[in-house]
Amino acid sequence: PPPAAGEPPEPEPGGRYEAVVPHWFWCKVTDARERWVPFSAQDSERLEEAHGAGKEQDDVVVPTSGGRYDVHLRTRQRVAVYWEEEVSEVRRCTWFYKGDKDNKFIPYSESFSEELEEAYMIAVTLGEWKKKLESPNREVIILHNPKLMVHYHPVASSDDWVSTPTEQGRPRTVKRGVENIAVEIPNGEPLQIDHLVFVVHGIGPACDIRFRSIVQCVNDFRNVSLSMLQAHFKKAQEQQQVGRVEFLPVNWHSSLHSTGVDVDLERITLPSINRLRHFINDTILDVFFYNSSTYCQTIVDTVASEMNRLHQLFLQRNPQFKGGVSIAGHSLGSLILFDLLTNQKADPEEDEHCAQGSRTTSSTGGIEEVKEILKKLELSEYCDVFEKEKMDRQALFLCTEKNLKEMGIPLGPRMKILHYISSKTEMKVWSPSQHGESSEDVRSCQYRDVGLGQVSANYPQLNYKPTIFFAFGSPIGMFLTVRGVKRIDPNYSLPTCKGFFNIFHPFDPVAYRIEPMIVPDLEFEPMLLPHHKGRKRMHLELKEGLTRMSVDLKNNLLGSLRVAWQSFTRAPVPALEAGSTEAEAEAEAGTEKQPDTKPEEPPAAVKEETPLINVGRLNAGNRIDYVLQEKPIESFNEYLFALQGHLCYWESEDTVLLVLKEIYQTQGITLDQPLPGSQ
Repeated sequence: PPPAAGEPPEPEPGGRYEAVVPHWFWCKVTDARERWVPFSAQDSERLEEAHGAGKEQDDVVVPTSGGRYDVHLRTRQRVAVYWEEEVSEVRRCTWFYKGDKDNKFIPYSESFSEELEEAYMIAVTLGEWKKKLESPNREVIILHNPKLMVHYHPVASSDDWVSTPTEQGRPRTVKRGVENIAVEIPNGEPLQIDHLVFVVHGIGPACDIRFRSIVQCVNDFRNVSLSMLQAHFKKAQEQQQVGRVEFLPVNWHSSLHSTGVDVDLERITLPSINRLRHFINDTILDVFFYNSSTYCQTIVDTVASEMNRLHQLFLQRNPQFKGGVSIAGHSLGSLILFDLLTNQKADPEEDEHCAQGSRTTSSTGGIEEVKEILKKLELSEYCDVFEKEKMDRQALFLCTEKNLKEMGIPLGPRMKILHYISSKTEMKVWSPSQHGESSEDVRSCQYRDVGLGQVSANYPQLNYKPTIFFAFGSPIGMFLTVRGVKRIDPNYSLPTCKGFFNIFHPFDPVAYRIEPMIVPDLEFEPMLLPHHKGRKRMHLELKEGLTRMSVDLKNNLLGSLRVAWQSFTRAPVPALEAGSTEAEAEAEAGTEKQPDTKPEEPPAAVKEETPLINVGRLNAGNRIDYVLQEKPIESFNEYLFALQGHLCYWESEDTVLLVLKEIYQTQGITLDQPLPGSQ
């Protein structure tokens, strides 16, 4: 019978030898434990090609892992390009033995692998097996036949009387070629990059429940995005419209804590409950640092300069890149980005367009607008006075009663104008460039600038205009409220970024909504993020179905009660007809009011209406707040899963899919099949 797949054929004396196919690995060190990880097939082929071309003498650098790591062939080192990381060892692997602890295969050194391959070649060619070799560590390897090759660990010292290998500890399996070991070769990544996203972390050095760094968490986010692209953008991939989205981490925590502040804190920290105090100093205090003008400047400078550096480096390494750039922030990172974005300076022509409704750049147009206002207030006779004083709309809205009196406007018209100003100001949020109001104006105005209460800092400018800003588990709404911003003008948009999505888990204790600050008088739910498999989670459907059923039952019961009441109140005596009609009308009105008070309860009705809500221009007229669906186990106890709710975004397929959907929508590319409930 023919040999099984993956196994070499049983050789005969003078059998045919086929050279082993090498695969390249790199060594991942975690908590002093080494694990050898294979490069993707494409990366390994590129490394082998460079190795075969004899380029090692020149120390050729081969980009791997989507261009995020460089491999220096001569020194056999893997170096991170965009962030600081320990250099990893790289190895061209052909022979492997099974490790002691976790049964994973470990590659032999390149030089010893060559010795093993030479011995194997001789054994196959001449048909002479039972070959015995000694490794550099005095370990013995015996090649019994192509299917049975074993490795013996030395147990005793190197005394000569330790005779047979069977006495030297348990044998371990030896395998030739990567195809014969149980290891998953990564798929690799598409070479074409369509969009770049910078991801800024929140408080502390750890970003998830497993205390991993921002680099590791963003790696997860990127991996999920690759699988989501394969699942939901298959048609576009086949037509080569879609490559991938690159996500790069932005780290500001290490820069902040390298300022020497940790040493100062250590001096004043009490010695008791040491671990808890150290944790607070390292994480929670980041919020206070950001609210201090000294350290806020360090943080915003670090975030902006790091994003500008990464952007420049990325363009140098990817000169063909023509895509856009978006930014994403988790927790405090989203607030840092929001403050940076509110303080960006738009181009003058865009400024004019964006400022429509909050300020007027053309003085002629402004005076005409003031004339329209006066006409509306039936005060056209005062147009000449305002024109003489060169009053445009912005100047009018800064007017106090004293100013109007000095202009010679009588008391009655003055009151009308001031009432109009105050009513309109309640709907306005001045753009961040308008900080010139007097303290009297600040007190009289109910809703203020989104830049109000920001820490006094010199906010740097970014070298690019972000396409979309994604906030995960964000406290932006809470910080704006605490700073004194009660309302956001529906006409306000970020100066250089037209898209803004606020994504949160329903149990995230740090997350707050944005939309109620724009539309305060209307109560409505955030948009429910559709499940990436195209339906609601079963427990949510069940809960919704039960709610709908209970409402239907209640309505039916009230309907039957109403019919009974009507038949009871109808008297057959003609003398009572006049009186009974009033009672009947009252009774009907009373009973009909009851079922009408709760028809909003069925979630289906609410969900259908939500897309019609106008939430202003902060996200170009689209919805801003998006809530994830909790998992069935999470719905048992909200408090138990609160912390996990704040740290769940890195591996959330639903979050990643929304990010991809919105990014590719800007390029005119849509999902293979629209998800139910998505906008």
